[in-house]
Amino acid sequence: MSNTENQFTVTFWGVRGSIASPGSGTVQYGGNTPCVEMKVGGDRLIFDGGTGIRVLGRSLLAQMPLEASIFFTHSHWDHIQGFPFFEPAFTKGNLFHIYGAVAPNGSTIEQRLNDQMLHPNFPVPLQIMGADLKFYDIEVGKPIQVGKNIVVESAMLNHPGQAVGYRVNWKGHAAAYVTDTEHLDNGCLDENVLFLAQNADVFIYDATYTDEEYHSEKSSKKGWGHSTWQEAVKVAKAANVKTLVIFHHDPLHSDIFLDQGWGASQASIP
Repeated sequence: MSNTENQFTVTFWGVRGSIASPGSGTVQYGGNTPCVEMKVGGDRLIFDGGTGIRVLGRSLLAQMPLEASIFFTHSHWDHIQGFPFFEPAFTKGNLFHIYGAVAPNGSTIEQRLNDQMLHPNFPVPLQIMGADLKFYDIEVGKPIQVGKNIVVESAMLNHPGQAVGYRVNWKGHAAAYVTDTEHLDNGCLDENVLFLAQNADVFIYDATYTDEEYHSEKSSKKGWGHSTWQEAVKVAKAANVKTLVIFHHDPLHSDIFLDQGWGASQASIP
């Protein structure tokens, strides 16, 4: 058995929420919008297609032909805007299994990815992509089998227009991808988030704001569909998470700002 068949790795290609924010202030953590790659026992899973998926695609050009599964949490612009620039999708011989929940208006993930590439928004249609694209409408809460040994679980998150969180299970290990969700304002922890995070080796969580920003009287972020790093720590403790990764950073948060806030949160994790 090769080394890759015994490994579960997570690579972050885009960690920024809302809009890409390149520049000197975001070099350390990156300015690309969400895209996370998981290589699990020889299979490749990709979560979201923000601008980070363009960089991922460039890195994969030397490894073709490719087969991978792409899971979308939802289709807000920052999570799909990189997909039209994902070069491996234009290459014949590659195969991508693309998963997403049906939106509240009834549109499928295939329809939404297609619509963003329609003229006059984009110069070429989705159909010009040469790879074999297989689309699946997921039933949230129903486990998905990927390859021989991977089971992907899902749960609904608290976000305007809906979003889905995922948990990847493989040989007793688990990684949870829980972004674009707003914590409950009644002091209770979201049961769906706890389910996805329970005993996870890696827990990736939406920490767009600080508690101070979220509760600010002048510019409260309540109702915007995102959470805080302080809430991330609470969930990680309650769910017995081994490694917490805060994610979906506000485009206004510089590397210095994140270092200052995350340093405080690390001190509070036993």
